[in-house]
Amino acid sequence: MIGSCMKRHRHQAFLKFLRLIDRRAPAGLDLHLIVDNYATHKHAKVKAWLAKHPRFHFHFIPASSSWLKSVDRFFAKLTAKELRRGIFRSILDLIEAIDTYLEGRNQDPKPFLWTKTADDILDKLAPVYANNI
Repeated sequence: MIGSCMKRHRHQAFLKFLRLIDRRAPAGLDLHLIVDNYATHKHAKVKAWLAKHPRFHFHFIPASSSWLKSVDRFFAKLTAKELRRGIFRSILDLIEAIDTYLEGRNQDPKPFLWTKTADDILDKLAPVYANNI
């Protein structure tokens, strides 16, 4: 896992994070990022950066489907296991706890496993999205 705590979630911070991913991910590896439709992810400068980095592929999830982003499940685990009952006397203490959690997860990585097939998920969602088309 590659993580970074930043003060804001604007296109400048997102570009900084993309550059971090680019440095840390093995060269030649295509990178598929699942992102929501937040304006930061679609900013003109982000699009220009992506055009110069063809190994990055964005996949935008539909509106109201944050459950499709496994990172949200990760944040829930991070909160439950590390942050909820923690005592953080400063933002730096909080960031250190998050970084320590990431390091621990990277020592013993486990993939996120879906319990349903893509077809099962899409079949269940069909009525919801049929009304929004």
